[in-house]
Formats: sequence, structure tokens, C-alpha cells
Amino acid sequence: MAKEVEIKFRIKSMPEIVRSLREIGFKLITPSTHEMNTLYDLPRHKLRKRGELLRLRKYGESWVLTHKAKTQSGRHKNRVELQTAIKDGKEMDGILRALNFAPIFRYEKYRAEWSDGIGHVVLDETPIGNFGEIEGPARWIDRTARALEISRESYVIETYTLLFYEWKNRNRSSAEEMTFRAVGKKLKGSR
Repeated sequence: MAKEVEIKFRIKSMPEIVRSLREIGFKLITPSTHEMNTLYDLPRHKLRKRGELLRLRKYGESWVLTHKAKTQSGRHKNRVELQTAIKDGKEMDGILRALNFAPIFRYEKYRAEWSDGIGHVVLDETPIGNFGEIEGPARWIDRTARALEISRESYVIETYTLLFYEWKNRNRSSAEEMTFRAVGKKLKGSR
């Protein structure tokens, strides 16, 4: 089973983090691409109560179905992750609904992927701010974070769902999902 080990961090300046990634030898793998995520759960939120997640993601024109097990506590987010490419996301949504799963939360972002050949750094433009994720072996994560001048105190291990609800409470927002439309945020540039 694949293990996901990662941390998030808040991005103060997108141009600065891009420059830093290039300086330490990272290469752009995927340019900023639109991503829409839908989380599903069973009645009475059985998955959430077990600390699990079931997500259907559309990234550009590709679809991926992912199950994430309960997170193990520590400095990094660490959990088993199973995922597979899906040919038709709308059909997969129909299958999930037929199996009594229901969509419970949607979130979107624009994601660019970078790699040094060992792990990945992704840069996310979200409706609630810009975040990065560093994913790979734990020691590599810490070395990469240091090289990017990200302190361990700046590590974020919360999910985007939790970060959204914290943002929603802080901003007294009525948004029910983390989409640009619901939050009322427009992206800078030509998107």
C-alpha cells in the first residue's frame, strides 16, 4: 500500500517560492492546472468518523479516485493512500451514489507540480489563500523545507476541508464549499 507523507505550508509570495524551487534544482512537471475535488461519505458520516476520506478529483481532463486512511499523528501528515485513474468521472459519481455514498464537500484550486526526482512540491492557488505541499520521504521533506526557508513551526498538517472551515469561521463567511464562486474570490491573471 502506498504511504502518503507530506506537509502543507502557507505561501507568502508565489514568485518567490517559484524562484526558490528553481534555485534548489526543482523542475516544473505540470503547469498550474485547474483541479476540482469532491469528497464522498456514507450516511451518518461513517468515513469521517473513522478519519478516512474518499475523493473524486478532476485535474485538468484527468479523473482520479482516492481513498485515504486515518492520519497518523506526528510532525508530518502520514497515512495510507490508494488511488486509481478513472476514465469517466461522471459515471464514477453515479456508481458512488448508487452505493449510498453522497457528496459532502467540494473544493477547488489551481495546482502546479514540481519535482527534484525524489519527491514533489505542489503550489496551490485556492479560494482561501495560497498553499504549498511537500510530499516524499520524511527526512527529504524536512531538508526541502529548510532549503525553502520553511520552519517546522510553519508546517500545516490539516486537510483543505479543515483549513476551509477555520477560514470560514474567521471570516464569518456563508460559503458552504471551497470554490472560487462560493467564496467570491477571483484569481489574478487570465484564468
